[in-house]
Amino acid sequence: MNKPTILSAGIKNVQFGEGVVVVEPVNLYGCDIGNNCKIGPFVEIQQAVKIGESTKIQSHSFICEGVIIGKDCFIGHGVMFVNDLFRDGKPAGGDKSKWGRSVIGNRVSIGSNATILPVEIIDDCVIGAGAVVTKDILIKGIYAGNPARLIRTL
Repeated sequence: MNKPTILSAGIKNVQFGEGVVVVEPVNLYGCDIGNNCKIGPFVEIQQAVKIGESTKIQSHSFICEGVIIGKDCFIGHGVMFVNDLFRDGKPAGGDKSKWGRSVIGNRVSIGSNATILPVEIIDDCVIGAGAVVTKDILIKGIYAGNPARLIRTL
């Protein structure tokens, strides 16, 4: 009988600011979490991710390598960040040169179950629950749908 390789979730090589609250179980590694952040259970934050101060990340969210999130943001339950767009019709695998990056501004609220492809989202935007963000968001407003579209400016 074959035995699988068992890897444990946990917290490894993370730079934490002051006053951070983490609810386990989580999988955090090689990332930077700012002051006064709150990280819910069943969250994975990969290496080279930066989370700004006072940001709240709800349960079951996945933040992949190459994401920068500003301060005072809200990331709802089950939000998924994606860095591989399958440009060659298949996964990029370990070829990080094919991975995209996302930069999320300050005071951005992302609703539950949204999917964020490699994009820039400027400060003070709201992304509706279930939205799929496929393009940069450069006008302050409320966005919803698949693909996400401007519903109204703020």
